[in-house]
Amino acid sequence: MKNWLQENNWEEVKELIKKSKGVAIIPVGSTEQHGLHLPVGTDTYIAITLAEDAALKTNALIVPPLWFGWSPHHMVLPGTITIRPEILSEYLFDIVKSLSVHGIKKFLLINGHRIVNVIWMQLTAEKAQRELDVEIKIFDPAYMSKDIVKELGFGPVGHAEEIESSHMLYRYENLVQIDKAADNPIEEKELYSVDPSYSHDTLCYVPTSVKSARKNVEKAGGVTGEPTKSSKDKGKIYHEHLVKNLVKVINQLQNS
Repeated sequence: MKNWLQENNWEEVKELIKKSKGVAIIPVGSTEQHGLHLPVGTDTYIAITLAEDAALKTNALIVPPLWFGWSPHHMVLPGTITIRPEILSEYLFDIVKSLSVHGIKKFLLINGHRIVNVIWMQLTAEKAQRELDVEIKIFDPAYMSKDIVKELGFGPVGHAEEIESSHMLYRYENLVQIDKAADNPIEEKELYSVDPSYSHDTLCYVPTSVKSARKNVEKAGGVTGEPTKSSKDKGKIYHEHLVKNLVKVINQLQNS
């Protein structure tokens, strides 16, 4: 699609910046194991598809995605590439700095890698706003779907569970091998949850140790959650809810 930065020459990019009202979307994901039924690029694909659908409705410019994230807890299985968060932070900062020189002053970072990426993305956003005089918003599907996940009957946020799997079934069904999905139900632990919609008291998240990750591999090939409950129809409702809110955020940036 024409909104992608890399598909245009510099003169066309200059025009796209004008049409976008100076707003750019940066999809941020990861490349890591997602069980036997989802591709290792799942997190990045999710960020990409949200960016594309929102750009069609807003004319926002889409920057090439960051395909790698902080994934030390998934190194137990092949296909995972983990980058140190301090490197990712500096890398993202330089992207924002480069684009700000050319007239982009407002950025929307779409995070496809759940709460693991959020920490270093927040640090980067604060530094960029302070040093570059730009405005940055971070859009995370888990945080931005609190109003709808219970209505859809989704279980708690895990990894390659019915939430991610339903979304991928709707947008990238050709990449999903749902017949290979295996469940590993998430057991509630007192004072702990990684689900942003969890309403009770909870400790802060720390990436799982490799030792603990091996247990999930043995149980369900790296899955935490219940992907066999996935639904393409629910994935559609979930996706459209996210895009609706994403468009609202972009419009706010464009009109501020």
